[in-house]
This record gives sequence, structure tokens and C-alpha cells, in this order.
Amino acid sequence: MIDKIILFPYYLALKIRHALYDRGIRKVSTCEVPTICIGNVTAGGTGKTPHTEMILRSLLRSDDWAYRNIAVLSRGHKRCSRGFQIVETDGTVNEYGDEPLQIKKKYPPVTVAVDRDRVQGCGFLCHPDRIRTDKKARRCVVKDFPPSDIIVLDDAFQYRSLSYSLTILLVDFSRPTNQDRLLPFGRLRDLPERMVKADMLIVSKCPHYLSDEDRVQWAEDFGIKGYDTRTCHGTDKEGKEKLLLFTAINYQHLVPVYEEADPRFAYSQKLVLFTGIAKDTPLKMYLSDEHQIIKRFKFPDHHNYTAADIRKIMRVVDSNPTAVVVTTEKDCQRVLDMGNLPARLKQRLFQVPIEVDFLTDHERNLFEDALMRALHGYTRDRSAYSDTIW
Repeated sequence: MIDKIILFPYYLALKIRHALYDRGIRKVSTCEVPTICIGNVTAGGTGKTPHTEMILRSLLRSDDWAYRNIAVLSRGHKRCSRGFQIVETDGTVNEYGDEPLQIKKKYPPVTVAVDRDRVQGCGFLCHPDRIRTDKKARRCVVKDFPPSDIIVLDDAFQYRSLSYSLTILLVDFSRPTNQDRLLPFGRLRDLPERMVKADMLIVSKCPHYLSDEDRVQWAEDFGIKGYDTRTCHGTDKEGKEKLLLFTAINYQHLVPVYEEADPRFAYSQKLVLFTGIAKDTPLKMYLSDEHQIIKRFKFPDHHNYTAADIRKIMRVVDSNPTAVVVTTEKDCQRVLDMGNLPARLKQRLFQVPIEVDFLTDHERNLFEDALMRALHGYTRDRSAYSDTIW
């Protein structure tokens, strides 16, 4: 009871903010190209970036979008640069943030940009010619890039100033939002009732196998009634039909971080793990199947590694000369920005690439059909859109 009293001002502020947008008191802009929003209502941990990458893979293998200009727009959490920036593969985390840099390195043909102002960012992505004349873009370093035909927005559900062609919301399988509380007593950063505003729900971090009964029960507990495992549709609390799909994390084989790494360390029985992500328990469990984790360093999400952190890790490494050192893809971006890493660490430092995918081919097909339907009919003809951001 006491937590509800303490959290009431936060709850009220969120209700008022959303009411201002819902009633048209605050302006909501639209973009002249299709936009896909990936988001959640929790403070990290649902896998937004891996799902963004999954959407990129779907677009890149589709007949309609594979040869068009695809863009990703992120705010660039904890970056030092300001304003609108185009991410380059040889850039740094300080310039762009770890996740945008990771996406750009994995998908070089995709235009990746960062901007806290998503309306402004979408505008520049659609009209790169304005970069050279607009004062708001004076800090932008890269000024030559193709105009975008579609924009995927990573972590944009709370950004209410922009409407989206398709909104995809993620929910952690092991911690559904209806069983959580607002920060700081829980992990919710937004009202769970806003889940009904999403066009599609994806339950992330699921076990690799779920029976039909498990799916129906999860949907029922979450508030989705009449869930049909053949169509993957159910009815939400407002009586709207909702597509509900399930995904799991697929960890890949260890990949060296540095060229000078000795590949034999990947087969070491002993392992030292360090992470700066919201939740590393699934990764720990995966690695435990083939390695003995002798030490686990868990840092805050988006952690900027320091020389002191490396010294802590090296003390364990020097005490276990045969151990492999493992980190995540996201942390890898920050480590690569550090200079003067010990050679003996570079020789044994590996990352674990991850991909998310649906539990069944049927779900993947339903997702891609829904994605293509949502994007159907969009063109590059600017005159086909009204009330756009420009």
C-alpha cells in the first residue's frame, strides 16, 4: 500500500502526459516514409536492439524492401556527441552509443543515425540535402547519405511526438508487465495500460519450446483473451484483436574480439564473464553448459569501462592463465574504444553474438506477413502524405 502512495505522483504525471497527446493538446507529427517503432514499457531487459536487428533481417530479405534505403534511428544512449549524427563503422561508442554502433557494424548497408529528437531525426533521414543548410544540423559530421525509404526506431514507444506506421511492443516472458510495478519499486517506466496501444506484442526471452497450452495460459494471465495458437491472435482488455508472438534468444559461438586472439581459448573449460547489460542471467546459463564460470563481473547497463575495471578482470585472468574471457556484443563496442588493453587480455577476449527468432516458422511467417501488410502502399512520392514533419 505504501508503495502506491509514494508512486502516485509519478503515476499521475504519466497519466497527464499521455492525456495531453491523446487529446491532441500536444502535437503529434507523422513521417512521410513508413516508420516501425520497437519499444517496451520497462526499463531495459526485453531485447529491443536484437529485435531491431531481426526486423532488419526481415526487411533485407523481402522483395519489397531489400533494395531500398533502410534506416535505423536511435537516441544514442550515453553518447557524448550532440544533435543528429550518422553512425559510421569506424566510429566510437562515445560518438554514437554502443547499440547504434553495434547495428551499423552488423548491417553496413543500413543507414544508422542517432538523435534525441526523433521528429528532427526522421526529417533529416528523409531529406539529407537539408543537412548542409539547417542550423540544427551544424554539428552533424557525415553529410552525405541516401534519403531513407523506411525508418526503424529503436526504443521509441515513450516518444509521443511522432506517430508510427507499426508499433511493436516487447514483454519479458519471465516478468510480464501486469505483474510489475513502476520505478523504483519495479521496472516499469511507463503505464502498463499503454500496452493496448501497440499493434503487435512480442513476448521475448522465452524458453525454446512452449506448448500450445503454455502459450494460451501465458496470454490469459497477461490479459489476452481467446488466444488462438493457429492465428496467434487474441483479444486485449479493450476488445481489440492483437497479434501475440513468442521469441527466444539464440546465442552464437564465441567470436574473437581482437585479431590477435588465440582461437584455442574458445575451448577452455574455465571462463571469466563480464557484462554491462540489464540482465545477464540467460547468458550465464548458456555459457555454463560448456564452461566453468570461475568469476562473473556484472556492471550496470551501458557501463563505460575504466582502467580499474580492467585491472579487476586481469587479477582473475592472471590467476587462471588458461581461462577464456567473455563479454557481450554490446559491451564489446565499449571495450574496443579503450586503449592500452593488456596483450594477454586481447589474446583470450571473446564475445557472444546473439540473434532473436520466433519459436516456430509459422510465427515468423505471421510476423513477416503482418510487417509487409503494415508497410503496403507506401511510396517515395512525398505528395502522397499530409501533415508530415516537414
